[in-house]
Amino acid sequence: MPMPRGADAYRRVEAESRSPIELVVMLYDGALRFVADARDAHQGQDLIRRARAVSRAMAIVAELQNTLNLRDGGAIATELDRLYTYISSRLVAVNATGDAAALDEITKLLLPLRDAWAQITPGTPKGAA
Repeated sequence: MPMPRGADAYRRVEAESRSPIELVVMLYDGALRFVADARDAHQGQDLIRRARAVSRAMAIVAELQNTLNLRDGGAIATELDRLYTYISSRLVAVNATGDAAALDEITKLLLPLRDAWAQITPGTPKGAA
């Protein structure tokens, strides 16, 4: 396995030094960043860049969904699971049909969740990074 580049190593160390809640905020930040990148790519008619950004956002949403504890998480976990499934379907629509309005909708869905997690994490600024 090749040695990670400096930036990759930094990101790995940064993630490893975070609490689980801080990691969730980082995942939301990443998803929001890739949704914004997909929006920019769509406006620039760069379909390849848009597809990559959507794919990365989908991977992050899938990771958020996979970390849910549906057995013990109660109604909140169930509703988040449904929401993540819906967001994933909207991301598919972006690439399948060019539905750029879905990107704005996804941002409106993710941002309040990100901010809610950030509020319970000391030292995390409000608003997506």
